[in-house]
Amino acid sequence: MDDRNGLAVPRSLQEACDPKRLALLVYDMQVGILGQIGDRDRVVARTVEVVEAARAAGVRTFFLRHVTLPTALMGVSQLRMWRSWQRTERAADVVSPFPPDAPQTQLIPELRPTEHEAVLDKITMSAFEGTWLDIALRDCGITTVAVVGVATEIGIEPTVRHAADLGYLPVVITDACGPGDPEAGERSLATLRFAGDAFLTTTDEFRKALPTS
Repeated sequence: MDDRNGLAVPRSLQEACDPKRLALLVYDMQVGILGQIGDRDRVVARTVEVVEAARAAGVRTFFLRHVTLPTALMGVSQLRMWRSWQRTERAADVVSPFPPDAPQTQLIPELRPTEHEAVLDKITMSAFEGTWLDIALRDCGITTVAVVGVATEIGIEPTVRHAADLGYLPVVITDACGPGDPEAGERSLATLRFAGDAFLTTTDEFRKALPTS
């Protein structure tokens, strides 16, 4: 550890990943979203490995889901975004793609939360905006958040950057993240490397950083 003003500043991934102060965020591993990911099988396999390693080390784990409001409750920004993504001419043609109870909104069967884990629904791209996540993490004394899931350029990057702005140490497990658009995903990872706020690592390196029982 590096030390300044009585603060222990991690130098390494291992120093940042104390299980007592680490949380894992599993971002939007949902049936309907993974159907849009070209490298789905790789992302699922790596994410399952990370979740299993986190469970073995006693790391607190939160699963995130993107849900959508009924169109009657969507505001201007929501209607505009979905009009663009659904490639419709008019806001009147927008449909709500991820209602909470719809099959496509559910987490994939390979990732079933245990009774010790939580599922958080959001309508934003940052997992922290408008949710209880920050309150729960701070109440548990969490200082580092590891992130896996999809999509890199849509939700992972804003969540990681928001985490850094809130004072967390973000860890991006790059081979357990998947882009919707590969070029955009690479740009997002390049941006995070340049910013320097986050640790960028792999599944194997993350597993090695966790203590073994």
